[in-house]
Amino acid sequence: MSKLPVALQVYSVREDAEKDFKGTMQKVKEMGYDGVELAGLYDMCPCKVKEILDEIGLQVVSAHVPYAELVEDMEGAVDKYVKAGCQYIAVPYLVDEMRPGTQAFYAVIDNIAKLGKVCAEKGIQLLYHNHDFEFVKMPDGSYGLDYLYGHVDADLLKTELDTCWVKVAGEDPAEYVRKYTGRAPVVHLKDFYREGHPTRMYQLIGLDEEEEKEAKKDGYFEFRPVGSGMQDIPSILAASVDAGAKWVVVEQDFSAGRTPMEAVKMSREYLKSLGW
Repeated sequence: MSKLPVALQVYSVREDAEKDFKGTMQKVKEMGYDGVELAGLYDMCPCKVKEILDEIGLQVVSAHVPYAELVEDMEGAVDKYVKAGCQYIAVPYLVDEMRPGTQAFYAVIDNIAKLGKVCAEKGIQLLYHNHDFEFVKMPDGSYGLDYLYGHVDADLLKTELDTCWVKVAGEDPAEYVRKYTGRAPVVHLKDFYREGHPTRMYQLIGLDEEEEKEAKKDGYFEFRPVGSGMQDIPSILAASVDAGAKWVVVEQDFSAGRTPMEAVKMSREYLKSLGW
């Protein structure tokens, strides 16, 4: 099996990056990562971010840019990340009132199509990064995620399948990646452990003692380094190659029992153990 380059979503080490962006990126490079996916610009101009990453030898693969920021000024937002050297821009998340199942979701689809055109004009590719909330059924019986991809031209919008949330939603991550063969340039590797049916998976930190106790009544959920959770990572990697992916990206939203830097190092070491 051929190998793909491995990037890190900087959100995984966001606090370290905020304190010392260059030093943190140097450590990421030393761990063996080939590139990064940005989650903000850390109070720097985009050209400076690119300069730092070029100096270190990390490729700027992509950036997660909030949907509201993208829609507010499509031209300006895209220009910013073109200057940062990104090959891709990803819509990372939708707030409750814009998700599949709401009337506003149809406007989101229209805006994503417009945004995809702006990206194409500027030589950058738009992606959509899913969670599990897109796996609700639309009136035509399709999942919201598939509905989105079915209603925006494939040249204007490609997938950034987050394999953690695909599995949480009850689908097979490898099969889902293969489903979008030719349209899946970037695949998110994310591992987790789950018991029962937890309801607070997006808010795992910042809870007080009573809130945490309440959240655990229905089950337990924990993000884990790649290779130490419930995911079949080798099958996802094979599917990514088969689907024509260009990059795989390690992402760990929160770390439990270890520092974020320790967690992303464990993920990279595991991938190395597979020959990646």
